[in-house]
Amino acid sequence: MFWLAYFIFNVLRWGSYFNDYVYSFKSNVVEFAIHIIIVYGNIFYLIPKFILRKRYKRYVFIMLVILALVYVIRTALNYVLVTEEVFPESQLPSSFFDINYIIAVILGELYVISFVTAIKFVVEWFLEKKKNEDLAQLQLSTELKYLHTQIQPHFFFNTLNNLYALTLQKSEDAPKLVIKLSEMMQYVLYNIDGSKVDLINEITHINNYIDIEHLRFKDRVETNMDITGNIEDVQVPPLLILSFVENCFKHGMKANDCLKIDMSFNVLKGYLEFSLENNFNPDVAQDSFSGIGNENAMRRLNLLYSNNFILNSKVEGDMYKLYLKIPI
Repeated sequence: MFWLAYFIFNVLRWGSYFNDYVYSFKSNVVEFAIHIIIVYGNIFYLIPKFILRKRYKRYVFIMLVILALVYVIRTALNYVLVTEEVFPESQLPSSFFDINYIIAVILGELYVISFVTAIKFVVEWFLEKKKNEDLAQLQLSTELKYLHTQIQPHFFFNTLNNLYALTLQKSEDAPKLVIKLSEMMQYVLYNIDGSKVDLINEITHINNYIDIEHLRFKDRVETNMDITGNIEDVQVPPLLILSFVENCFKHGMKANDCLKIDMSFNVLKGYLEFSLENNFNPDVAQDSFSGIGNENAMRRLNLLYSNNFILNSKVEGDMYKLYLKIPI
């Protein structure tokens, strides 16, 4: 289709210029037959064999030989098949060795070679770019799935530790914890099938986790959750926020002391803001970003949102504060 369109354009262009469409058609048939052979020979043989292997001198030498052959063959074919005049376009008497004719033929051939090769490279660049984007997306999806599977053992390990503590105490709350754990396993194993989940389901999952901790620590845990804005259609990375809540219990619990957790979800202007405050135990929490959970969270945020997110944390007195802002 490209060559046909290019051929018709040239026939009409030069035919209109000289007011001789028959001559333009015949001469372009000869020229385009040569163009096509030289162009594809250059693209599929000369460039891979010489340019891509940095054998530039050999390429230039071969191209000069080809251009000389093109000049001889094109002139001969035009003489036999089209017209006995040499270079009729100049409207001046010309010979086979006319320097203007030689330059016109060589420059015309170089123009076609460069023009078509450039188009080919642009098309190949777009295809390669699309291929790289697909590979990058596949890599991103694969890594997110890996991080997701990394979360599950970490989460269930902590929960089973809670169950183990209750069974050692022969607590009547152990069966309740098993039920809660089964509900959470159902959510993690069957309700999470992508890189995003509904925030409503995630909040329910967080509440189930907090209920489990309540069973373990009784009235030593006080939690408060505030929700502002419409969260119905909001989606977030699964188990991301839970990892921050888990850290409250990991770094905030003191022996025979209470843990107070305040968290808020605020949906505003295309973003979700999540804030968390809890008691800070310096004897336990040496690094606010330690452990699998937080490393996993930071990696997932970078993969999903690049630089379009905010995650800040700090310690003020005996309080640990975390702020997360992500696009929705």
